[in-house]
Amino acid sequence: MTDSTHSDPEYIVEFADGPLAGQTDRRFLVDGKVDDRIGVVAAVEGLESTFWYIAGDERTVGQLKHVTYHFDAPDSDPVEADQEDESIFGYGA
Repeated sequence: MTDSTHSDPEYIVEFADGPLAGQTDRRFLVDGKVDDRIGVVAAVEGLESTFWYIAGDERTVGQLKHVTYHFDAPDSDPVEADQEDESIFGYGA
């Protein structure tokens, strides 16, 4: 027997580190469970990148589940600033 009718079907994602550190998101529970791993597409310096995060600690605040996700750098797109423009055009006018 589950009490899914009494719990919120959503949970709060808290990004602990990586390019989305400090941001939050809402996700839907699937069969009452959080995602073990999530992919997020975001623009960094105008370039669209895919970042992967892995679930960590879970806690309940009120009746809403909060889950901390940690950046999975090896599986994510690289996060680098393109310095080429500065090296070529970095001179004064």
